[in-house]
Formats: sequence, structure tokens, C-alpha cells
Amino acid sequence: MANKYLAAILSFFIPGLGQAYAGNIKKGIVYFLVAFVALGIIGGVFVDNVLNSFYYIIDILISIYASYDAYLMVKKQKRL
Repeated sequence: MANKYLAAILSFFIPGLGQAYAGNIKKGIVYFLVAFVALGIIGGVFVDNVLNSFYYIIDILISIYASYDAYLMVKKQKRL
């Protein structure tokens, strides 16, 4: 049985890893690809130092959402 806190931590550092750990590999791949593509596009567009903070804000928001989703996935599995 998966640990909800470990899933959240894994997904915070690598979006999608917590979802894969919780058992939904397809969802984990989608989260990883969305994060990778979105951050790649944003990172490529905002090369200026002033706008570079926008990149980090988006990165943190994606990581927090992926962590929360992984946490809820494991929590829902334990209820069933």
C-alpha cells in the first residue's frame, strides 16, 4: 500500500512520480510531460532575468498541484 506523504513528496520534486508511485502510471506520465513541456516553453521564452521569476512561480505551482493530487490519489485508495 502506498504512503500518501511519500507520494506527495515524490510528486513535488518530479511531477508525476507520485502518481506513478500511487499506481496510476498513465496519469504520472501525463503530469511529467505537461510539466516538462510547459516549463520548457516558459523557460525558453523568458530568458530575461526579470521575467525568469515567472518561470519559478509556475514551476512551484505545478509541483504543489501534482503533490496535492498524488496525496489525494493515495488517500482515496486507502478509503476504498
